[in-house]
Amino acid sequence: MTAARRSAGMLTLADVCEELKISRSTFYDWRQKRRAPRCIKLPNGDLRIRRSDLDHWLDDHEDAA
Repeated sequence: MTAARRSAGMLTLADVCEELKISRSTFYDWRQKRRAPRCIKLPNGDLRIRRSDLDHWLDDHEDAA
């Protein structure tokens, strides 16, 4: 499997913050409080979030109207 194919379902922290309309500091605050979606920490320290993990996290936080 190529690196591009492996990362196809991965989002950067910037992608997630843009989608959720939050700042990086808010994301890091949520992460410290264990309220953020699951993250993968790369050897260079960058974070990646699987699209499936973000979608699952959003489903769990959906408010039933």
